[in-house]
Amino acid sequence: MTNNDVLKKLRVALKLRDTDFVEILKLVDFNISKGEINNFFRKEDHPKYMKCGDQVLRNFLNGLIIHMRGPMDKKPGK
Repeated sequence: MTNNDVLKKLRVALKLRDTDFVEILKLVDFNISKGEINNFFRKEDHPKYMKCGDQVLRNFLNGLIIHMRGPMDKKPGK
């Protein structure tokens, strides 16, 4: 299973739109355009298909945690 497949499955399971992907990635200071997001969901033989890298998937998953649970509470320092 590729990173693109993971994004596609999360998109369907969570009913996310392209704008949701952009907003979730902004939560972790990772800026990407809607056009680039669309390229991840194209078929592999499409000329504008783009392979989703590990960095994009990692940042999306971290942003998704913040989106679903909220930001992590800061622990008091010693």
